[in-house]
Amino acid sequence: MRVTIRALLAYAAIAAAPVASLAATPAQERQFVDTYRKAYERRDHGTLVSLLYTDGANAQALVFYKSMLGAEMGGRIASIELADLTPEDKVRSERAQGLDGRTCRLVLPATKKLVVRTATKDRNGSSSATSEVFVGERGGRLWILVPAAAK
Repeated sequence: MRVTIRALLAYAAIAAAPVASLAATPAQERQFVDTYRKAYERRDHGTLVSLLYTDGANAQALVFYKSMLGAEMGGRIASIELADLTPEDKVRSERAQGLDGRTCRLVLPATKKLVVRTATKDRNGSSSATSEVFVGERGGRLWILVPAAAK
């Protein structure tokens, strides 16, 4: 009986190992957030765009995401975090979207969301904004997810 239980536990550990290795480490998450913050503060649009997962991306969605990344540059990042997905976020990330007459979905499963709060102050006053984008993992790297044609 003990041998059977040990064997089952060993098989379960082996089966779970690939799933456990898919999760980004805290160090990878910090590096992703730091890269985003530094690129934003330097107004380095090229680095921000390099964080997009573009394989199979819908062309219209890609143009939108690229422009969105540069739209808020110039403000100050008040806070930035890589947050866990809520159950509602999970549903939204899996939902099909209609873009350019085509049905699109995120090509990778969302594992987190990047939440960026910005503040802008100039001679006309001050404003703040919050943006959220879904983040997923591929090849040991975190990416901002862009919708692609649904399969």
